[in-house]
Amino acid sequence: MLSLVLPKGSLEKATLELFDAADLAVRRGSERDYRASVDDPRIDSVMFLRPQEIPRYVEQGLFDLGITGRDWVAETDSDVATVCELEYSKATANPVRVILAVPKEHPAQTGADLPDGVRVSTEYPELTRRYFDAAGVKAVIVPSYGATEAKVPDIVDAIVDVTETGSSLRAHGLRILDTLLTSRTELVANASSYADPDKRAAMADIALLLQGAIRARGQVLLKLNVGADQLDAVLGVLPAMTSPTVTQLAAGEMRAVESVVSKRGVNTLIPALKAAGARDILELPIAKIVE
Repeated sequence: MLSLVLPKGSLEKATLELFDAADLAVRRGSERDYRASVDDPRIDSVMFLRPQEIPRYVEQGLFDLGITGRDWVAETDSDVATVCELEYSKATANPVRVILAVPKEHPAQTGADLPDGVRVSTEYPELTRRYFDAAGVKAVIVPSYGATEAKVPDIVDAIVDVTETGSSLRAHGLRILDTLLTSRTELVANASSYADPDKRAAMADIALLLQGAIRARGQVLLKLNVGADQLDAVLGVLPAMTSPTVTQLAAGEMRAVESVVSKRGVNTLIPALKAAGARDILELPIAKIVE
């Protein structure tokens, strides 16, 4: 039913891990293959392309559905429908930023402070052009095809580049002047395909599975037993997504309690639950959380 295009390159590994967690495992002969398949009746074909290319090809109807960044949708000015945002990127779950940076000793405090004729290296020439037009600065835009940070100051005066943590910028002695765009990974669709009720329903199913797998990251299910007289003490310690589930055991005055909690901090939570009266504590992994 759907033709799907996935990002090749820096986002590839994280995307494959997400699809695997969503029970939409992508299968191909080798990492070099550009064509793949997913054992799911809603997905007819899968192809890998650079994320820079994906918005345009989805807009043109060569694919029904694709994963790319908002930065590339904005750079190419592509008319695509956003099915959903997906909170993952190359290294973290945080959004990335397209930023303007200069050497840390540069006197400018904003982009508008840069002089006419400033040379700016970037993989985002259109975003950069729009930014400097709005700032009233006549910049010379120098296309970059990688290692953008290394071109300052020998080749250019400033860069417009993407950053996730900022560590590479700091390592190259650069300082951020402005943020042009904050970008998340998106599931985007061809407008005509998205208007088709059957295809749109299939897209919604895929989005549901992917978002459910993302929500489950860093979460675990805790199950425990506790005496009725100590239940309040345990509930006072136990966090929950909404409220813990409490059921009465078949025999005795014991209660079974379960709750979804953050994996981070569970090392101190479990001893605290034990001290409050909990017993038979189980920690279980979660594959998906569908709200």
